[in-house]
Amino acid sequence: MQLKHIFITATLMLGLFACKTKPEKESTDVSKSETPNKPNIVMLFVDDYGWADIGYRNDVFSTPNLDQLKKDGLDFNRAYIPTPTCSPSRLSLLTGKEAVRLEMSRHIPTEKDFINADYNVWPTDPVKRPSRNYLPLNEVTYAEKLKEYGYYNHFIGKWHLGNGEYYPHNQGFDSVFGATDFGHPKSYYFPFFKDGGDPKRYFEKNKKGDYLTDVLTDNAVDFISTYNKAQPFMLSFWYYSVHGPSVGRKDLLKKYQEAGLKGKYAHHAAMVEAMDESVGRIRKALNDKGISDNTVFIVLSDQGGAYTNAPLSGGKKGGNTLGEGGARVPFMVYYPGVTKANTVTDTPVQSIDVFPTLVEIASGNTYNNKDIQGISLMPLLKGGQIAPRNLYFFRSYEDQYAAVISGDWKLIKYHSGKLQLFNITNDISEKNNLIGTNLEIETRLKTELAAWEKEAVPEY
Repeated sequence: MQLKHIFITATLMLGLFACKTKPEKESTDVSKSETPNKPNIVMLFVDDYGWADIGYRNDVFSTPNLDQLKKDGLDFNRAYIPTPTCSPSRLSLLTGKEAVRLEMSRHIPTEKDFINADYNVWPTDPVKRPSRNYLPLNEVTYAEKLKEYGYYNHFIGKWHLGNGEYYPHNQGFDSVFGATDFGHPKSYYFPFFKDGGDPKRYFEKNKKGDYLTDVLTDNAVDFISTYNKAQPFMLSFWYYSVHGPSVGRKDLLKKYQEAGLKGKYAHHAAMVEAMDESVGRIRKALNDKGISDNTVFIVLSDQGGAYTNAPLSGGKKGGNTLGEGGARVPFMVYYPGVTKANTVTDTPVQSIDVFPTLVEIASGNTYNNKDIQGISLMPLLKGGQIAPRNLYFFRSYEDQYAAVISGDWKLIKYHSGKLQLFNITNDISEKNNLIGTNLEIETRLKTELAAWEKEAVPEY
């Protein structure tokens, strides 16, 4: 225990020193030359939105706008989050890096004991791994990279990557609305948040009966409709929804209760439809502005759902978050003139791939950076292929903690020594554990996952 404290203290001192300045820009082959007609970019990052919680996969849900987006663009059927939980998922999206490499393997708590601490430790984590409570300021975000190519960055919604000095305006965003210290509201009806983090400055004009998803969407629509700068923009809308507390908008809740849904699941379905309405309003705003044909539109979730994720196994809670139901998420991209309408790819990808993809969209050139783990998805957007690779996963809450995906295959590790091996293509529900059946892939994935852990997972 004493050695652990010495390690955390030493790491903390190095981290605080590193936070003082940004590093020199990484060396890449990206040219800073101007590219004509750079597209605007809208990215909607939905919280706890399960892969199966969408109309075209599950008719319990009404999502006509997301269904239309699928028809318009490219659907990534096997998209994953490297560390599927709130804060690490955001770190990976922003930086293109596996969050565990930056010592963030869990969400950032809002309990008073942790607000000013640099690390937190989870009581039920078998190895009591320290997890960082902020994204270090020296890390380069996609907003900072896009700024280099002339983009204006507007951020809306849930941040959950550190308080105060670690807020979006210090990570490359030019304007911000709705960011607080909280990972979720106390209610989706006004007043939305508890005291702390000064959320009232964003919502001082709101009143009883206002619904948070609608309020944030109002800001997105207003930003688009009034934007008058010559430079292209990127709008990052990170929803608080559909994270709990499950509080559906009353008009939509009544609809699902009358359809026979019970309890919180009816609220959840109503929240999903409210989010889908938001997607539709934002797409309409782009069309009304006359810029929809020059705007890349991206929708992605930060982890699997808190309710049933059938036919996938696992989910946000329950000790199987590295199961498909916890780590596999909706991900769609519509890039006018690039993506082909109503197409689907089964190539496994991760959210770390968004960063280099955004840089390639903004620059017009391939982005190479050995310091990130993501790769550009532009070949897939254009209808091509990417080279086969392994995808790695890590968590630090319970017994299950690491996994690797290689093509159709997935190996999951537990601290207790338990191992699971699944062929995801043939067994989407992960019911048939093939460990110990003398498959060559088992030996290979055990070796490769162990090598990745040695390289990527910090010792303490």
